Amino acid sequence: MSLAPLPHPAGPAPACICAPPAPPAPSPAGGGEPDGAAGRFGPTHALILLIAVLGLGTGLFLAGTELETVFALLGGCGAIGATTLTAAGGGRRLISLVVEAAVRYGAGK
Repeated sequence: MSLAPLPHPAGPAPACICAPPAPPAPSPAGGGEPDGAAGRFGPTHALILLIAVLGLGTGLFLAGTELETVFALLGGCGAIGATTLTAAGGGRRLISLVVEAAVRYGAGK
């Protein structure tokens, strides 16, 4: 069984008549970031990361990996994640999370 070649148009392709995308609407809060920027790393993402880290650590421990090695591997994953968040967000988001954690720790919460 052979396939017949597809026909090609004789001339150049017609120009795209698509309208350019509309600029994003300003945020109702009036901030400099778009609406979705504030919710990029929210509680759902933190829960997913927590479950992944706990699952990975448990799996490594049950497989017979020494506890120090498990902590070193998970700490390395955390360092890579923190570096990625810092590079992607310009460091502002990570610094605010660290400061918030330090304030809560200082307040005893």
